[in-house]
Amino acid sequence: MSLNGVNSGFSTYETGNVSSTKNTSDVSRAGKTGSDKTAASGYSDVAATYEHSSKSSNAVSSSSRKASNASVVAQLKADQEARMAQMQSLVTKMFSKQGITIGTADDMWKALAGGNFTADAETIAQAKEDISEDGYWGVKQTSERIFSFAQALAGDDEEKMTKMKEAFEKGFKEATKTWGKELPDISQNTRDAVLKKFDDYFAGKE
Repeated sequence: MSLNGVNSGFSTYETGNVSSTKNTSDVSRAGKTGSDKTAASGYSDVAATYEHSSKSSNAVSSSSRKASNASVVAQLKADQEARMAQMQSLVTKMFSKQGITIGTADDMWKALAGGNFTADAETIAQAKEDISEDGYWGVKQTSERIFSFAQALAGDDEEKMTKMKEAFEKGFKEATKTWGKELPDISQNTRDAVLKKFDDYFAGKE
């Protein structure tokens, strides 16, 4: 199943988060400047405040979750890109033997959707393994990756998770458009599995 469209939908949401991160960095730099001034003058014009230990713990916990989520997103992206490159290389070699040339990933999907090609036994065996029940591109693993990606970006925020669901639906429509017709059954089944995970998530919150 092509996830380019799905990921582009999530990436649009993630871009918004990046700007928020930048603003936080600006605040940190401003705080640092204030600290420098305090060190130089020997006093501070900021009133001392008592911070309850639970608040401090919560702040550390929140920071740790954000760092963990960012790590998950980076790992999923890297893995996805590597797998896509592997798939494109496999398809490109198969097509080149038949005099078919492709440029972008979109060209590859359109050529595959057209069905005007033949596949050798090795390629067929690899494809069957990849889309099997326990395969990387199978319904189970693919739906889990997509939902994990959404959760890592949303950080267990219901409102953000709603936006993630909308982004997924938008991405699926874009993937369908790239394919040029209705996506194969495995893609439809993957969509259903992802939406069920979202539904279960929201039901759990209620």
